Amino acid sequence: MTAAGYRLCHVTLDGFSSRNAYIERERAIAVHNLLEKNTFIPVGRDGGPYRLRLALAEGRLALHIATEKGAHIMSHYLSLAPLRRLLKDYILTCESFYDAMAVASVAKFEAIDMGRRAIHNDAAELLRERLAPKVTVDSDTARRLFTLIYVLLMRRPPIALSKDENESVAPRHQLGPVAV
Repeated sequence: MTAAGYRLCHVTLDGFSSRNAYIERERAIAVHNLLEKNTFIPVGRDGGPYRLRLALAEGRLALHIATEKGAHIMSHYLSLAPLRRLLKDYILTCESFYDAMAVASVAKFEAIDMGRRAIHNDAAELLRERLAPKVTVDSDTARRLFTLIYVLLMRRPPIALSKDENESVAPRHQLGPVAV
């Protein structure tokens, strides 16, 4: 099998439905960009391409992986606890980014955007490390997967963030930007 076969051909967010047009748009963009170019290699598997279904289950991220034709390969449940601090920081930075769009100077806006991208990169790298025992992904794929986790959490934030962290995040974070 060529390296081109080790990729995702279909991605869904289990039960995803948002009335927020911005979140829906970010989900669609993230999925499109992920399918455009990705590296996805389930450890110990030959071939591909693969279908991926992401879901939140009891505070964990569930990755359900199947063949292109839909035959189940494996499910992997990943604790979101190691990502909580980065998720919270990302939410707050996206909130600042959104607020700055209307009033900040170009320099301040660019500084916030650089911080947002740095957090996104750190979270993607941590996600990549946490997935490594079961799935190998490249940096861009990890970034786009983090975006989808963010989108899932914006739909249902209490699942992954502690009660105290949820109270400190204002509802407008749902309008913040998502870097893919």
